[in-house]
Amino acid sequence: MSVYKILLADDEFALRFLLTETLSDEGYAITEVEDGQQAIEQLEKETFDLIILDYMMPERTGVEVCEWLRQSDNVNRQLPVILLTAKALDKDKEKAKAAGVTTYIVKPFSPIQLLDTVGQLLKS
Repeated sequence: MSVYKILLADDEFALRFLLTETLSDEGYAITEVEDGQQAIEQLEKETFDLIILDYMMPERTGVEVCEWLRQSDNVNRQLPVILLTAKALDKDKEKAKAAGVTTYIVKPFSPIQLLDTVGQLLKS
């Protein structure tokens, strides 16, 4: 069985730590970055199986990273993207959907909810 590789981009250290621990404990290989520009740089260097982006990050937002990815010829272009956000308004969800975000998880959320979502997206 191959190990699934996940890119996690979030500017909040404590949340990144929690999510990395949770996902690593399930056997996923996690690459962490702390802003949107670093996420793009990582996507240009490496292939992943899934991407988790925070909505509000320095340099580029998760939505901007997803827009860039979907419009690029990057090898990761078709991957599922999970957007983590405190922005629960319909207009924010529409903006995320238009950018190509696969699914949306509103903060606060449980690590179990994230694990379930990751598992479902990797199976499909």
